[in-house]
Amino acid sequence: MDAKVREASLDPVTLEVIRNALPAISNEMAVDLQRTSYNMIIYEIRDFCTALVLPNGDLVSQNVGGVSHFIADLGVMITDGMQRYGSAGFKPGDVIISNHQRVAGQHLNNIVIYMPYFLDGELLMFAIVRAHWIDVGGTSTGFGAGASVADPWLEGLQLDQLKIYKEGVVDEGLYRLISDNIRHPESSLGDMKSQMAACRLALRRLDELFERYGKTTVMAAIQQLFNETETKCRNVVEKFPDGVYEAESFLDDDGVKKGDPVRLHAKVTIKSGAMTIDLSGCSPERTAAVNSRTYAAPRIAYKALTAPLADVNEGSFRALDCIIPEGNIMMARHPMPMAAWSQILPLVVDTILAALAKAVPERVPAGHFGLMGGGGVFFGQNPKNKKRYVVMASGGGGWGGRPFGDGESASVNVCQGDVRRASVEEMELKSPVLIQEYGLRVGTAGPGKFRGGMGGRMHIKNLIEGRWNLHRPKRDNCPAWGLNGGIEGANGILTMKLKGETEFREANVTRHLVPADTEVIVNQGSGGGWGNPLERDPERVLWDVIEEVLTRDAAREQYGVVIGENLAIDLPATQSLRRTGAASPGARQ
Repeated sequence: MDAKVREASLDPVTLEVIRNALPAISNEMAVDLQRTSYNMIIYEIRDFCTALVLPNGDLVSQNVGGVSHFIADLGVMITDGMQRYGSAGFKPGDVIISNHQRVAGQHLNNIVIYMPYFLDGELLMFAIVRAHWIDVGGTSTGFGAGASVADPWLEGLQLDQLKIYKEGVVDEGLYRLISDNIRHPESSLGDMKSQMAACRLALRRLDELFERYGKTTVMAAIQQLFNETETKCRNVVEKFPDGVYEAESFLDDDGVKKGDPVRLHAKVTIKSGAMTIDLSGCSPERTAAVNSRTYAAPRIAYKALTAPLADVNEGSFRALDCIIPEGNIMMARHPMPMAAWSQILPLVVDTILAALAKAVPERVPAGHFGLMGGGGVFFGQNPKNKKRYVVMASGGGGWGGRPFGDGESASVNVCQGDVRRASVEEMELKSPVLIQEYGLRVGTAGPGKFRGGMGGRMHIKNLIEGRWNLHRPKRDNCPAWGLNGGIEGANGILTMKLKGETEFREANVTRHLVPADTEVIVNQGSGGGWGNPLERDPERVLWDVIEEVLTRDAAREQYGVVIGENLAIDLPATQSLRRTGAASPGARQ
């Protein structure tokens, strides 16, 4: 191709093509990863992200729907790798594997694989994939080791910027070390190869892009996209009233030190299109494994407020200043345990948004169930086929009512992007369990002009002996809040009933061995309501009664709506009840 063609000027059409080509590469990486991965957490649940990152750590593109709380922790992996090896230390064919908490700041199951991209011998960027392995040794099986793990060494293998492939040749010693220390080597190492395949695909697509447009044009386009994205975000924030806004929330405790609340505090400063999110008021780092080391929470909140549907790149955050001091629970120092790192992230995001509720009430919803976890993991070895299995039961929670509509029900939390729940059929097909019920927690949504979403409910029976992890981060003293007169939502709860027992009891267990026919119910939390429940459209209340998510008695008690046995609204009685204030909005069944 002629050099003049390859170095074409950055005209609007070329810029638009490159604007769409870069996210397309990340999206194609994601499809490749899903199609070839081994474990359900990746190909079904989608707990991963795929991206392109510059050597200085700037995010070029990330797949649509990638896990939101990975958004802040890809660039730091690359900059740390550059410090370790230097630009001359990377070669074509290198594959780096890493999950170390000193940099990654999350549980060890989240494995990063990245590969360098070279053009004419020059290192230009990296293709990177972070994905959740089903096991990394120690007590990591399933979602992770939980809050009670004492240190990272008990959690699992710590891999710190290691080259699993050097110039295309596998490091057999490192490969065997990993294989020998995990329970599901066929799955986890198969997933590693899928991550590598996704990265190799990205390198091929980058070759095609640079061959067509040339280095100067593509790299100039990337910087132009950063600048445009920054401007768009600033333009949104410029419409917010300048000021300092604060909010706080709590976990009842950290899961280890009972009765010692975990304080989460956000101070948001808005000035002339710039935003500063200060989390200095959050709890200091804990001996329990609820620590993290990430800017994910402020970035997620900022992205949601400024450009929730736009492609993400480094420009998305240039006008955001994050303040999280060292030693904070959100910026913990190694070797503080981080196995349950993501538990509180959604609640921190909610707290940041709550701080801005008075500044931009038309943009901020009521609180959602707002915790990562609250589900169950059942695992073991099937004696019939000698295969290991892992079942992840969650069910999804309720989101808060919004200024314009009800909250969504049984969904993932604000930090999880397009993460999905495993299907009942697949869980039952691949594991020795029976899903006896999978539905909504009727009557638990926070009442409001726009009600909260309902939490999910999953009733599961294990058909053989195995082990359960049941961890529920508790916010009983700080449930999903209502806004503008809305009422709080219900909290989640996990219960268990052993074979022969007649009643379910609340459960909080790790690697707990149970006999066959043990039953577990996972109840996820529900969202808070937005606005005065007595202002809710009676037709919406009637529809909830028809859909059997609200009883006629609850319609009267919570919303002041009188519905007859014929499922028709008694409008005079409703108007009288609401006018006299005889209803007790928020009184749940």
